[in-house]
Amino acid sequence: MTSATAPLRKAVLPAAGFGTRFLPITKSIPKEMLPVGDKPVIHYVVAEAVAAGCTDILIVVSRDKGSIVDYFDRAPDLERRLRASGKDEAADEIVRIATQARFHFIRQPEMKGLGDAVLQARDHVGDEPFALLLADTMIVDANGRPGSPAALDALSVAHADTGASAVAIEPVPADRISRYGVVGGTECAPGRFALDRMVEKPAPADAPAVRRLDGTRDPGGWAFAARYLFTPGIFEHLARTPPGKNNEIQLTDAMAALLAEEGFSGCRLPGERLDIGNPAGLLEANRRVLSL
Repeated sequence: MTSATAPLRKAVLPAAGFGTRFLPITKSIPKEMLPVGDKPVIHYVVAEAVAAGCTDILIVVSRDKGSIVDYFDRAPDLERRLRASGKDEAADEIVRIATQARFHFIRQPEMKGLGDAVLQARDHVGDEPFALLLADTMIVDANGRPGSPAALDALSVAHADTGASAVAIEPVPADRISRYGVVGGTECAPGRFALDRMVEKPAPADAPAVRRLDGTRDPGGWAFAARYLFTPGIFEHLARTPPGKNNEIQLTDAMAALLAEEGFSGCRLPGERLDIGNPAGLLEANRRVLSL
């Protein structure tokens, strides 16, 4: 089965960053393990991948992030203690977390950017399409519930139609363009875009534009929304991408090269992206989840 027709079964979650915006707490607790309600952020991201049909999940970690590995591992002693005290429901939940998919972990030896983190997955992914979910970002559906597979489902449909990679995108105002990877292209069906340009953190005046079906252009721009579906071709371009600012390998640079070679789809993000990479975002995510 070729990558153009293979079902999506593998997901990669980069979780190796320092989490400097949460210091000093992230000196000892990974930001991906910070709580939203009664679960860590990464729990919801994994749930989203599983709901989209992913059965094989690779989490890219770094030194001192063993708590992520422990969270998705079995804990037989704890399970026995819980059952002995009549807490079967809690024990069942712990087992379910560890067995909902096959989990694998690899360390990113140096903090050399998101592109380098994704490159660590090359041998594990092999010759298959795979989902990339940023582990510090939750997607909530129209009812505010996390864990919806709608974004990955949309990317899977685009990939099945074209055989090419796809990325979730969302409109952002002009004054925030310089914070994101930004795309240009043409809307070819409602919510589906044929992309022709990608730029990492451009100045507003240099940002590429998206042309809508009705011929209009948005006053801001369209940015990556933390969910991707890649063909394995991305790895060759990542391996060729030279380090840039801060000695980091930019994923956007490799994506732009892949676009030129294979084409690339953009899908409007179904639902809403909650960025948990900063304290305000974490508080907002807790407000949303605790109000359900």
